[in-house]
Amino acid sequence: MNWITNYVRPKISSLLSARQVPENLWIKCPETGEMVFHKDLEANQWVVPSSDFHMRIRARDRLNHFFDKGAYDLVDLPSAPVDPLKFRDSKRYVDRLKEYRAKAEMDDAVLVAKGDVDGLPIVATVQDFAFMGGSLGMAAGEAIIKGFETAVAEHRPLVLFSASGGARMQEGILSLMQLPRTTVAVEMLKEAGLPYIVVLTNPTAGGVSASYAMLGDVHIAEPGAVIGFAGARVIEQTIREKLPDGFQRAEYLLEHGMVDMVVHRHQLKEKIATLLKLLTKAPATLAEAPNPVVEQADNQNALPAPAEQPESRA
Repeated sequence: MNWITNYVRPKISSLLSARQVPENLWIKCPETGEMVFHKDLEANQWVVPSSDFHMRIRARDRLNHFFDKGAYDLVDLPSAPVDPLKFRDSKRYVDRLKEYRAKAEMDDAVLVAKGDVDGLPIVATVQDFAFMGGSLGMAAGEAIIKGFETAVAEHRPLVLFSASGGARMQEGILSLMQLPRTTVAVEMLKEAGLPYIVVLTNPTAGGVSASYAMLGDVHIAEPGAVIGFAGARVIEQTIREKLPDGFQRAEYLLEHGMVDMVVHRHQLKEKIATLLKLLTKAPATLAEAPNPVVEQADNQNALPAPAEQPESRA
C-alpha cells in the first residue's frame, strides 16, 4: 500500500478543496439587498429585522407561531383525484406533483389545524405558496371546505391565511369550480353564526381573491402584501394607463377600504385573539380580567367623598 497516494494525498486534497456552503445559509432581503443569516430570519418569523420586510413563511412555521405553545392537531383531509385531465406541459402533471410533495413535504398547498389561540379553540386553514404557488386545485379546495366543515361541526371560529397565485391551470375548469364550492362553505360558517377572519399574505391573487379570501368578517393584511385579482402589468396593458404607486399593496388597499387593517406578523396572534373574543363574546382571560384585590386597594386609597352640606333655611 502506498501511504502517500492512499492517505496523504486525499488529506491534502480535502484541506485545499472548496467547502460546500448551503445555498440557503444567507438570504437576501428583496427590499434592501441586505444578506440575513437564515437562522436569525427564522427566529424572527421570517421578517427581516432591519427593514421589517415580511418574507413568505411556510405553513407549518406559521402554525407553530400562531397556536398557543405551538401545539395543534392537523385535520385529516379528504383525497381528491390526481391529474383528472391527464395534463402535460414541459412535464407531466403527476410528475410535477411528486416533485413538489417531496420538496414541500406536503400533500398539497393547504393545511388545516385545530388548536387554541390565547385559550380560545379555533380552526386555522393555511395556504403554502411553496407548493405550486399556493394554487387552488381540487385537493386544495377539498382541504379548505374541510376546514369550514370542521369549524361548523365543532362550533369554532375559523382563521384563514391566504397565499396563492390563483387557480391551478393544470386542472382547468375543475380548479375554477372550487371558487363557488368554497363560497358555499363560507356561507355555511356564517349561517352557524361563527366568525371568519381572513389574513391576506403576499401574494393573494386570482380566483382566490375572487372567492373565499374576500368573504371574511374581518380582513387583515400583512405589511406590503400584494392583493388583487389580475397582476398590475396585465391591468396596465389592458387600460393603457400607468397605475398609482403601491397599487395592490396592503397599505394602498387599506386607504381605499378594501381591507380592515394592516397588522405586523409579530402582532397577528394578539390582534386575532382580541377580535375573536369580541366576536364570540368570550370571557376575558385572567390577565385581562379586573383584579378585585387591586380594585379594593384603590377604593381604600381614594379620597373620601365630601360630606353633603345641610340646606340653608331662610
